[in-house]
Amino acid sequence: MSFNGRTTSEEIVEGLDLSGKTIVVTGTSAGLGFEAARVLAGAGAEIVMVARNAEKNAAAAARITSVQPDAQLRLVTMNLGEIASVRRAAAEILAAHPKIHALINNAGIMGGPYVVTPDGLELHLATNHIGPFLLTNLLYPALKSAAPSRVVVLSSAGHRMPGFDLSDLNFLRREYNYQLAYCQSKRANVLHAVALAKRLSGSGITANSVHPGAIRTEVFRDLTEANMQGAIDWSAASGSPEKSSSQGAATEIWASVSPQAEGITGQYLEDCALARHIPSDNFGAAGVIEEALDQHTAELLWDASEKIVGQMFLF
Repeated sequence: MSFNGRTTSEEIVEGLDLSGKTIVVTGTSAGLGFEAARVLAGAGAEIVMVARNAEKNAAAAARITSVQPDAQLRLVTMNLGEIASVRRAAAEILAAHPKIHALINNAGIMGGPYVVTPDGLELHLATNHIGPFLLTNLLYPALKSAAPSRVVVLSSAGHRMPGFDLSDLNFLRREYNYQLAYCQSKRANVLHAVALAKRLSGSGITANSVHPGAIRTEVFRDLTEANMQGAIDWSAASGSPEKSSSQGAATEIWASVSPQAEGITGQYLEDCALARHIPSDNFGAAGVIEEALDQHTAELLWDASEKIVGQMFLF
């Protein structure tokens, strides 16, 4: 079957039996994370639903079981913006699931004032990159035990915006701008997948970043209506028209379970396919810029991320 930007989540899993598979999804209390959990559970997978708000996550799980009584769901509470919370959640997940067949780093934030986390990090950097970076590395033993397995990191067309600054990731010397902070973290997501794929070579684990498209989800909750519409309009102008939640979750589901995505690693995916490479100044077309796939920059970011979390990871 041929998939594209209008493919729905249900179409991705049609005919797939995911029984016996364990899939960890972050940000499952709403939006794309909920959609991914719902559809993957419906295909037979056991879903570890990870979210910051335990009450909202429980309500999301109840919505799934109300129509899928046999859905296998485990709920885990985690704040991606706090390193200690990520470590606790990872330990809880590993204790219950020695094998993980896919990890979908779906959760993220966008917008709001300048906020510094308890770990001294700018909130977008902490939530969108450092949290997923640490969670993925801590869950590596279970991903390795389940190999072939897959890691998916949600990015955005915003990765193409200039302003990625490894020397000032926390905006200590630059004027803060939420758009710049968000886009910098989305560039980090692409670079994370590049560096991770290199380390996982030969392990049976693949790692890719994904652009879901422009979808009206809770990621926009800290924006005004005008700013949300502006972000959606910019995405449309840059080659990514607005999608439904089902269409938006399709690429992350495709990347995590589709036979078509088998063996693809270190890439940026959109519309259920490999994204084409485009010049960094081309905002009128969908795709990934070469700068975001640069191996040297990816290694520098990896080293910086290890220093932030205070741990080196060996594969």
